[in-house]
Amino acid sequence: MLNGKRVLLVIGGGIAAYKILELIRRLRERSIEVRVVMTQAAQQFITPLSVASLSGNKVHLDLFSLTDETEMGHIELSRSADLIVVAPATADLLAKMAHGLAQDLASTLLLATDKKILVAPAMNIRMWQHPATQRNIAQLQKDGVGFVGPNEGSMACGEFGPGRMSEPHEILSAIQTLLVGDTRLASPAVSSSQLLAGVHILVTSGPTHEPIDPVRYIANRSSGRQGHAIAAAAARAGARVTLISGPVEIPDPIGVQTLHVETAQEMFSQVQASLPADIFIGAAAVADWRVAEAGLQKMKKDGTPPAPLVLTENPDILASISKLPSNRPQLVVGFAAETDHVIAHAQAKLARKACDLILANDVSASEGVMGGPDNTVHLISQNKVESWPKMSKEQVAERLISHLAHLIGRAS
Repeated sequence: MLNGKRVLLVIGGGIAAYKILELIRRLRERSIEVRVVMTQAAQQFITPLSVASLSGNKVHLDLFSLTDETEMGHIELSRSADLIVVAPATADLLAKMAHGLAQDLASTLLLATDKKILVAPAMNIRMWQHPATQRNIAQLQKDGVGFVGPNEGSMACGEFGPGRMSEPHEILSAIQTLLVGDTRLASPAVSSSQLLAGVHILVTSGPTHEPIDPVRYIANRSSGRQGHAIAAAAARAGARVTLISGPVEIPDPIGVQTLHVETAQEMFSQVQASLPADIFIGAAAVADWRVAEAGLQKMKKDGTPPAPLVLTENPDILASISKLPSNRPQLVVGFAAETDHVIAHAQAKLARKACDLILANDVSASEGVMGGPDNTVHLISQNKVESWPKMSKEQVAERLISHLAHLIGRAS
């Protein structure tokens, strides 16, 4: 489905440009033709030679190249691609696009194209949050430009926050979605992009926030990366995916219907409203408890001890779905985040919740799983424990979706 597709990649000037070499490699692995335009600033971070070597094509640098412009090269570049990708998309490039400027080869071809454009922003947090940048983003979204990211994280400048460019695998996923034209994505990790076509998968992800007062809440360290990766992998396998996400700092997966909630009660309500589903995957780290009566005013530190918090139990989403008297999904999958006796506790949870599978992992601080990029899980069923090696959360997601496809008779 992707063989012979053509991507025109515009590389902007930023330290994140070094990641684009990995993106080019991954695109070429999928038989996608890659042609590249580099801005003058981009050449300060990576060389045209390295880009040309990986893409297998000449790198275009200058608007006024005599050999290219005798045939109106900037027009040909912009029209011959199936998709134009700008990564890293700097604040300067976004501003030029929003205002229709044509000052160099990159901005000229972006103005001259009638093809879909995907941008992966990357910049300092203050540049990202500046009102001018936000106005430009709003205009580009109105114009139909697609966005992937940015993520929140550490930056080369030493600051932390939104503005970090999405990782190559995230950009690749967005590219695949747009090239295929719907949620049935091609992926080398799944034997067919139609593997789960017609299957509805319902996924929960991230933490929940249980308010104490208008500014404080009970929460946990879940980043939502594993749940979001599962939703994206299911979409790549052709499923119709509904993702119900608690508050996270990562972008919604492309090709997935994402519903945002705050509390466990809101998440439970959205899960119930999203049924029926063929498969339910409860990857969210739902808070077990909430404050019985959240304060309407901010609690003040006035020298007297606050009244003890009275907690009440939140709905058990996983058990409720597993024990539905009717309309129960064919497969119900839960997660067990443990800090000791991981497998034993997960096996007990499997029986208690009456679900079909549990993915158990060690979330001790020393493991770095919560909020980190990798995971080590044990897939537990009624009579089997399958321990997987440490791998990225995206790889865990792909392996889980392949396993579920096998269980419902969609894979050999």
